[in-house]
Amino acid sequence: MERRGFLKLSGTTAAAIVVAPSLITETLRAEDGSLYETYDKVMLKDADGKPLKSANLVKEENYVFNFPHVATPCILVQLDGPADKTATLKADDGTEYIFKGGSGKDGSIVAYSAICPHQLTHPQPDTTFFQYVPTGTKTLAYDKAVGGVFVCSSHLSAFTPKDGGRRVTGPATEALTQIVLEIDENDVIWAVGALGPNKFHEYLKAFKGEFKKYYGNKRKAKKLVKTEAKVTTLKNFSKDIQQF
Repeated sequence: MERRGFLKLSGTTAAAIVVAPSLITETLRAEDGSLYETYDKVMLKDADGKPLKSANLVKEENYVFNFPHVATPCILVQLDGPADKTATLKADDGTEYIFKGGSGKDGSIVAYSAICPHQLTHPQPDTTFFQYVPTGTKTLAYDKAVGGVFVCSSHLSAFTPKDGGRRVTGPATEALTQIVLEIDENDVIWAVGALGPNKFHEYLKAFKGEFKKYYGNKRKAKKLVKTEAKVTTLKNFSKDIQQF
């Protein structure tokens, strides 16, 4: 089983905590805010209901799954190269946390909450304005690089996945929430927790009409995913993909 430790720091304090996500059962908090929360370990499964294996991922494809709640979308990507092994980020309240890289043999597999921290734009079955833009693809949101970034086309915020989903441009002020992954001895991918600013509760309060349309009601949408999550490509998840 692949185990990845996560180091949390608060402000300028010298206190530090190192954990393996799968070994903790409660919310981990820094002195001035929540940084990492563990959830039930969830197996990712492909469209045929088979366990999703890292060897079957298409490089730089957008893979959508819902975690930790039934209605909170995430995007998994195998990047074109390894993610940084250590990157320090800061939430709006000043809390610092450390991204410890991607999963997989070369550390190139990452997943993030697909909820933009600016105004909660997210993928929907009808349309999406939020996605990972592959390397070599132009985007109006970030002219310092050709692709290789997450983009919210609603207001042109961009986030770099190789260093923890860091916000690099646009009106968003925080990084994306990282979805912490594990890959077991059979190469199966699991989601185990979330690291960084938590927008789940704010999101779940904001879209009652949408939840009724897609999930029946808000109560069903808020349920935590318990054992498995279906994974599909963004092009199969959303009828209309808008990318600027």
